[in-house]
Amino acid sequence: MSDTDSDTTYIEEDETENVNRLDLPESPSNQSAASAEVSVTLKRSATGHDISDSDSETSEGPSQLLLGRSKGKASVSKANNRTPGDLSENQTDSDKPKCQYGAKCYRKNISHRKEFRHSDEDEEGMPPTKRLKRDDTASSSASTVTSASKKKNCLELLREASPLCFLLTKVTGIPDKYNNSLAVHISEILSPCMGDLIASAQFNYMFDIPWLVQQYPGQFRTKPLLIVHGEQRQSKVALHEAAHPYPNIKLCQAKLDIMYGTHHSKMMLLLYTNGMRVVIHTANMIDRDWYQKTQGVWISPLFPKAGPGTVTDSPTSFQRDLVEYLTAYRSPSLQEWIGHVRTHDMSQAKVHIVGSVPGRHIGGAINKWGHLKLRKVLKERGPSEANVKGWPVIGQFSSVGSLGPDKDKWLCGEWLQSLSQCEGSGRKMQGESGHKTLKLIFPSKDNVRTSLEGYPAGGSIPYSIKTAKKQVYFHSFLHQWIANTRGRSRASPHIKTYCRMSPDNEHIAWFLVTSANMSKAAWGALEKNGQQLMIRSYEIGVLFLPADFVSESTRFAVSSAVDEDELHFPLPWDSQLVPYSKDDRPWLWDIPYTDLPDSHGNCWVPPS
Repeated sequence: MSDTDSDTTYIEEDETENVNRLDLPESPSNQSAASAEVSVTLKRSATGHDISDSDSETSEGPSQLLLGRSKGKASVSKANNRTPGDLSENQTDSDKPKCQYGAKCYRKNISHRKEFRHSDEDEEGMPPTKRLKRDDTASSSASTVTSASKKKNCLELLREASPLCFLLTKVTGIPDKYNNSLAVHISEILSPCMGDLIASAQFNYMFDIPWLVQQYPGQFRTKPLLIVHGEQRQSKVALHEAAHPYPNIKLCQAKLDIMYGTHHSKMMLLLYTNGMRVVIHTANMIDRDWYQKTQGVWISPLFPKAGPGTVTDSPTSFQRDLVEYLTAYRSPSLQEWIGHVRTHDMSQAKVHIVGSVPGRHIGGAINKWGHLKLRKVLKERGPSEANVKGWPVIGQFSSVGSLGPDKDKWLCGEWLQSLSQCEGSGRKMQGESGHKTLKLIFPSKDNVRTSLEGYPAGGSIPYSIKTAKKQVYFHSFLHQWIANTRGRSRASPHIKTYCRMSPDNEHIAWFLVTSANMSKAAWGALEKNGQQLMIRSYEIGVLFLPADFVSESTRFAVSSAVDEDELHFPLPWDSQLVPYSKDDRPWLWDIPYTDLPDSHGNCWVPPS
């Protein structure tokens, strides 16, 4: 399990066995996405299908044992919803007895590290994976990562991020300097400084309702809250039970008419006394997604109430597209919010909405959704072919679905054609099957193993051995997750981003942050000789084009050297991409990893 480890068992042992190379293990039989409600975090019900095939990046991945490698007596304990590794509130390092091995202690077990002092307050005496946790106070999320003296409110953060207003979420366990700039926590987004809240709507895939309510400031916790979800059967019942103690909460179930589809969109609609905001992001509404993962957030400007005769839409058609997206739910519960969107002045929105809704789209609707919507916008307003000749498409995601055995049919065919679209051009990208035109960022086994969360981070990165064996070509496109510039190389990515970057890694022609992972379910697949686009899931993202921010601009700068007429875009990952080495393997979540321990001294053993 990933985001909610409530059923994960930690076992301390003397030794563990080695396993074969990651491309060799047999796939587990009948691996299910089954899960159940525990405590306050809602888990998925059994679906009977492969999660990565359906693009469900559920945090409730296959159950697993985390095997510790310390020399002590074996013990078993239940892992709770929090990341371990914190001192008791009443115990300081100086109160603890000193380990006889001091700074040279080889033991990585976290219980031993909590019980004994190792180097007279010298952090160098601790393993690198533990050093950043010394000041972690076991806060349920990253709201405490910065000191009060340095903390900026959300409006100040937005001014700093203007005009792009693209931020990452704050991460517990990294140096403060990376959280003090262009980073935000959910409690800050919902804070009173953003406006006097009247009502809100939360669209998401996973909800921990009591936790979500706690993220609102006290004065807003009884305001009307609409939760838009995709839960069915037992999971829907569990969600309703979780919402029952809160009379201000109403639930809206998204229709999922095509098998294996999910409600994967992540969006907030925030209505204030003086206007409205739209927030589009990549995090589930559970504690762990806002704790030690890399997530992306776009926060709109405050849209004021529209006056009589006011032109309320922007040149990017943001308002029109948002209304169309909400209308596609066909839900009476959303009619009031559609009215709010229509009656607010959204002319200052500078991004384009790229959404997906389930259906088999034909005629004029075929270009409204999925990768064909992105293709349409890039054809109308994207870069000229001359300006981006030889620029590869970059894709970064946290889940991989079944893409088919032939890379040229979907991945390097219709999908890459959409993302490589240029203004006015109808031709395919030259040499599109080559690896110079497509680079994909996906965590390797070692990226997950050495992350702040350790192997449990992989529960939020679904890619199954069964699917991987059917598309062996996919691994040759892969690059490591490295985010040293943003201090998040060890903050496992749950963000999804796509762009087109110059060969010298100094500029991008556009940037998309979205809920859509690498799957047909999310982006859509053409049927009936290209006359129909079939999409299984709800997704939503925002596209940034340079000319919408700086007139006649054709690119964003992403390197440190920025020309005066260029706007710098803060990429969430390092622009110098590092391809997988011959020994690297992509993270596969349903095979064991017992050859090397993770950052908490544990190994990963899914059920057989």
